[in-house]
Amino acid sequence: MKVRFGIGTAGHVADPAEFEGICTSLLTHGFDSIWVSEVLTQPGLDPLVSLAWLAGRLETLKIGTTFLVPGRNVIRMARQLATLDYLSNGRLLVTAVPGLVRGEEASAVGVAPSERSSTMDETLPVLRSLLAGIPTDVVTPAGTACGVTLDPLPKQQPLEIWLGGTAPKSLDRCGRFADGWLPTMLSADDAVKGRRRIEEAASQAGRVIDPEHYGVSIGYAAEPLPPSALDAIRRRAKREDVDEILPQNLSDLRRLIEGYLEVGFSKFVLRPLSTPANWDSELKAVSGALGDLQT
Repeated sequence: MKVRFGIGTAGHVADPAEFEGICTSLLTHGFDSIWVSEVLTQPGLDPLVSLAWLAGRLETLKIGTTFLVPGRNVIRMARQLATLDYLSNGRLLVTAVPGLVRGEEASAVGVAPSERSSTMDETLPVLRSLLAGIPTDVVTPAGTACGVTLDPLPKQQPLEIWLGGTAPKSLDRCGRFADGWLPTMLSADDAVKGRRRIEEAASQAGRVIDPEHYGVSIGYAAEPLPPSALDAIRRRAKREDVDEILPQNLSDLRRLIEGYLEVGFSKFVLRPLSTPANWDSELKAVSGALGDLQT
């Protein structure tokens, strides 16, 4: 089982030199990838623009994004992803998301929260077909574009599309359409239950998901969070027992990851919940805590 660790920057990056420096430190300390998430109404870099810029400066680091699907033209979306993977020589990692449903983000995405599930179901098969180079009829509000093909195609074939989410519909969607699963805020036991449902849905759809294509996105703190921050996380996660899934020191982070590894999850995106005072020191400390888990 290949164990891989990436780092998510969220809205922590202030300027280009800092962003490039973080990524150089990632390579120095043995991390696999940098991840830029897409939340339209919060501070942070646009994922595709920033990752394209970065791909031209560093030639080996993998570039990942949690990427909004609702609200986008599927042909343009497929072309952007294909181009970025092609120009980065096959280094793009993609987890497609429906977007947050709280605060201003609920409106900013451009698709009502109640309609996003059906939008994902409609869009993902079309997106996968386009990325595979299959001539595809694409229905848009303006009509039907017939036999659309991409050129160039992604360097990776297939360009894998992973999904997150833990709701039953999300798990079933992952089984029907995705190449992997990257959820967040769940215990190892919940991860096993989710994987079982995904594999059942995949089997019913005549598909098989690679057993190594299961991971977790983990928000962590290097030191205890203030009570107000914990309360906010509890509300967002809709659960009180966040201590079980929210490590607040690096030893607990390692123990949580070990629990996931025991049940067959092997790909991780680690997201610091507060901006590190010094990124290189933070990444060195996290790498040291992971130790022999970085294979």
